[in-house]
Amino acid sequence: MAQSGKIDPMHQFAIEPLFGTDHLSIGGFNIAFTNSALYMVAAAIVLWIFVAGGMKRQMVPGRWQMSVEYFTGFIRSLLIANVGEGGKKYIPYVFSLFMFILLANLLGLLPLGLFGLHPFTFTSHFTATGVLAIMSFSIVLIVGFWKHGLHFFSLFVPHGTPLPMIPVIFPIELISFMVRPFSLGLRLFVAMTAGHVLLKVLAGFVINSANASPLFGFTVGAASFVLMIGISALEVLVAVIQAYVFALLTSVYINDAENLH
Repeated sequence: MAQSGKIDPMHQFAIEPLFGTDHLSIGGFNIAFTNSALYMVAAAIVLWIFVAGGMKRQMVPGRWQMSVEYFTGFIRSLLIANVGEGGKKYIPYVFSLFMFILLANLLGLLPLGLFGLHPFTFTSHFTATGVLAIMSFSIVLIVGFWKHGLHFFSLFVPHGTPLPMIPVIFPIELISFMVRPFSLGLRLFVAMTAGHVLLKVLAGFVINSANASPLFGFTVGAASFVLMIGISALEVLVAVIQAYVFALLTSVYINDAENLH
């Protein structure tokens, strides 16, 4: 919260140490346990509980087991459609990646402010989304060079490229390939940040208009509140779409490593 009764829309993204770990360090590097780390752990725990609860293998599956099987089948279909049968071995990674991002996005939307707690969306930080993107990009590089060796560089020379054009096309394709982890992480980071900033700005309209006068509260405040409800519903949709896009692009990049398309 900023001074003069104004709402600071960027304060919600501040990373703060928790549990008195402010000065905890190793080798001169601060390793404080932060609110961002707390929600990462929370997302990982929820994911583990979700998967563990759906591994009962009942003859007549319950709703929990059906949910896990649905998401697993969804990722399986995604990989087969983009990579082929060889994509099945990546199901554990892409499933974990998709669910982790989805849970991270949704946990940050929980109305914990009603209970005096401040929800935190760590996917609104490029450091977090960037690491996830680098993980996917590293798998592509490892698989590509492991399976194809130096022939992997043929990925940067499209089939049928005239010989005189290769010195021009190759660096362009290489640069576009190297930019992939940046664009992959940036897309998720921007989408989650923009939505949360908009919600915070609208919340400021509601609070400040109500404090200004009853007239402003019933006009500007009420309209802003209704808009907040709509934006919140849209944010849930964005949370799902961004997790899907991240998994989809990861599958597409893995296809390049597997099949050199």
